[in-house]
Amino acid sequence: MSLKNQEQEIRSKLNQIIDKLLHLGENVQSKELEKSNPLLAELNRRDSGIEIWDWPQGVGLYGLHKFLSFEENKDYRAFLENWYASHFAGALPLRNINTTAPLLTMVDFIDENPGYRKLAISWADWLIHDLPKTEEGGFQHVTSGSGDGRSLILNEQQLWVDTLFMAVLFLNRMGQKYDRQDWVDESIHQMLMHIKYLCDPHTGLFYHGWTFKERNHFGGIFWCRGDSWFTLVVPEFLEQCGETLAPSIRRYISDTFRAQVRALSALQAPDGLWHTILDDPESYEETSGTAAIAAGILHGIRTGILDNSFLPCAEKAIEGILNQIDADGTVLNVSAGTAIGMNAEHYKNIAIAPMAYGQSLTILALVEALWALKVK
Repeated sequence: MSLKNQEQEIRSKLNQIIDKLLHLGENVQSKELEKSNPLLAELNRRDSGIEIWDWPQGVGLYGLHKFLSFEENKDYRAFLENWYASHFAGALPLRNINTTAPLLTMVDFIDENPGYRKLAISWADWLIHDLPKTEEGGFQHVTSGSGDGRSLILNEQQLWVDTLFMAVLFLNRMGQKYDRQDWVDESIHQMLMHIKYLCDPHTGLFYHGWTFKERNHFGGIFWCRGDSWFTLVVPEFLEQCGETLAPSIRRYISDTFRAQVRALSALQAPDGLWHTILDDPESYEETSGTAAIAAGILHGIRTGILDNSFLPCAEKAIEGILNQIDADGTVLNVSAGTAIGMNAEHYKNIAIAPMAYGQSLTILALVEALWALKVK
């Protein structure tokens, strides 16, 4: 179905999804985990709501901000402003890759608050100088070790594809804003390094992670939401860089992006979604990764990286996503936070539950659909 025929449904469901995001409560599955795995229960609670400062909330704020870039809403803007003000007044979590994510949206608020500017600048410098690095200077995917962000999991010598969204976009945006070529150069280095170690030259797809210790891709799984981070990031990254990016590097990144999207197009399920293991049709279909892929494809078309031959794939994905939105705005079939696994069963057994990033990535997809309609 064409986007034009879906426009009314897209608009009506967007506000439902956003309202649900702003009031997303505790993941009920966390209660079931309390006895069997308290740490996992704590992390699930973190992932399911919008209140805590970590990556699910960072993705959520970014989706809301992208909606505001398309259409102004004073209530949504007030929510963003109040969210940052309340967190800035309290204790922030330990710095790591994932807790960097909320700063991506905060960049657009830092001119209004000297404290925000100081925090963002110090955090960008921390990424350069103090974040643990892998061989060849890669951003080691250090994460929160608990739901309150007061401990760390170092993931020594590991590159994860998630890092591109969680930290690299922020560093690039800060470099562009403050004319810091060292920050821009480092963000480009990280983009190229993650392509080097995570992109599979045989398929064009991306592995979830790479370890320099064992020098392998762990279970060698093509995980849907993992791949989708690259699809989502590239058009935004190239748009941020503008003409400052060397043509040869722009071409290399764009070619990698197009190869990935071609591979993804061939793996799309009949109902428009993608399976949580992309090349395993027996794995469940997953909405958050599908939404990020759809958003990236539509953004890629809008910015000229992709041609219109990819539009039917995106339209099919949007139709599938709309079918996964419940009557109260809950995005269904979203997989919980996922560490790197050593086999397919690890990914197939990840719980499905409402998540802040599921709401947000769906917002991104639907906003890009509206942009596509506006461009037409």
